[in-house]
Amino acid sequence: MVESRAFPKMTEPNEVKVEALLDIINSSAREAMAQYKNTGHGVPGADSSTFHLLDLATDTLALRKAIRLLEVPIIDGHYMPCCSSSYFFNNYDWACTNVAMQSRIADILDKHPEGLSVDVLADAVNLDKIKTARILRVPAPRGCFKEVKRDVFANTRVCLMLKSTNNVWCCLQHLKEYPKYAAVLYETMIDQEKEGRNNSNDFWDMDIFQRAMMGYTDIQGSFTVLHYYPWDNVSSVVDVGSGIGAMSIPLAKMFPHLRITNQDLPETIVHSKKAWEENAPEALLDGRVEFVPINFLEGSPVVGKDVYYDHYSPDDESRAILHNVRKAMEPNSRVLIHECVLLRTFEEPDVGANESSKAPEHTLLNFGSHTTYHTDMSMWLVANGKERTLNEFKILGASAGLVLTQIYDLVGTMVMEFRIAQD
Repeated sequence: MVESRAFPKMTEPNEVKVEALLDIINSSAREAMAQYKNTGHGVPGADSSTFHLLDLATDTLALRKAIRLLEVPIIDGHYMPCCSSSYFFNNYDWACTNVAMQSRIADILDKHPEGLSVDVLADAVNLDKIKTARILRVPAPRGCFKEVKRDVFANTRVCLMLKSTNNVWCCLQHLKEYPKYAAVLYETMIDQEKEGRNNSNDFWDMDIFQRAMMGYTDIQGSFTVLHYYPWDNVSSVVDVGSGIGAMSIPLAKMFPHLRITNQDLPETIVHSKKAWEENAPEALLDGRVEFVPINFLEGSPVVGKDVYYDHYSPDDESRAILHNVRKAMEPNSRVLIHECVLLRTFEEPDVGANESSKAPEHTLLNFGSHTTYHTDMSMWLVANGKERTLNEFKILGASAGLVLTQIYDLVGTMVMEFRIAQD
């Protein structure tokens, strides 16, 4: 027996909302096109097989802000075109991309820009040819791989990130375990003892982990901070939890006047020195960089620096780290927390967000972007952690005697500047 349903008449205000959304889509698309054209290289096609100049640039904030407003209205259609049950299932992009990544299909296709027969390709990766073709056809509508003619496939510029020489490939390799944990998400929610960090040796292998972090930095566009924070007014920086220098190495290259202190666990500092020797030897020769091992949960960083650049940590660890950083700060010191931020339409008005970091009316929370909420899930699955709202960051800083003074919206991430709270 079919359940009867009532279909209420659509009201006039919904039409107004759709029209407003169309205006946002149109103006944002034109802005994105203008950003591409300003480079002199035109607008890239979805099936382009080479990187566009802006794909490799670190300062693409204007483009990313335009794209942020295009993501959901075009892809997920919350207002348009319809509500579909496919929202809940029939999305296998991640699974097919994982096959392509692990079999290194992009590496092979890179040698055949004109395309390669699936028969030859499947033999090269030791997979079934019919299933290989089916795998590649799933992400193709989103511009990842293209079928140039029947059963002949080639890379697109998106696929170039899936080459094993790209740090993004390493990031995806690092994240391939996530679906396994997501599949038992309900079970972990009802059995708290199952929740926790992934402690397998392979997952936390230092070389893979650090390359993955560099790839994640590329994906998030985190290098935008090099262009939009006033580093010219800074003399010294402590990279709190520096890793191998994913952020501090580019920072030293772009701003040679900076004195940079890398601080992390002793075993990480060993890897960090090697990375600097390979990628920024001039900074070492100039004496602009120092390496100071530390456990931030137990001790304070080097005292009296201008900027303490901080990364993600779970709540309890973040509070302990910020308390220890606060002890090392001088009156003019500041802490930069560079993180993914969950934006919500009902965020408290005094949090400190500026107009550029507020979603236009009629778009959804977080500008309609799903990215930060998926990142929040990743933090949950891998470390039993979470991403935070601006207000949660503000409260976190206040717990260490710090006040939020400035926000830099970099799309995907934000840089939040904290200073010592005045009594």
